Amino acid sequence: MNSIALDRNIATIFPQGSINASNAVAFKKQLIETIATQNASLLLVDMEQVNFLDSAGLMAFVAAYRLSKSLGRRLVLCSVAPSVRIIFDLTQLDNTFEIFENRRAFEQTLS
Repeated sequence: MNSIALDRNIATIFPQGSINASNAVAFKKQLIETIATQNASLLLVDMEQVNFLDSAGLMAFVAAYRLSKSLGRRLVLCSVAPSVRIIFDLTQLDNTFEIFENRRAFEQTLS
């Protein structure tokens, strides 16, 4: 189950477990709806509780990234486990997405 929080013009999503073919469509829908409906300039996806990501999950992120860019908003990831981060690295999407080591590193960029 994913939860959403809104604070300081930042919408935060906290996905859990695996983001894969069985739930990627629902995850993509949540990302898209959050970007489109929340009055936030930034969407932070806190990946601390995510332990697996497959290509379907990755495509959900790509779709959300495209929408956020078209609306002039930022999509940021933090606390990405090494086993998940490698998917971004291998696809070279680590150069596209803003990925922070943890929540604290992200928050330091706000001050």
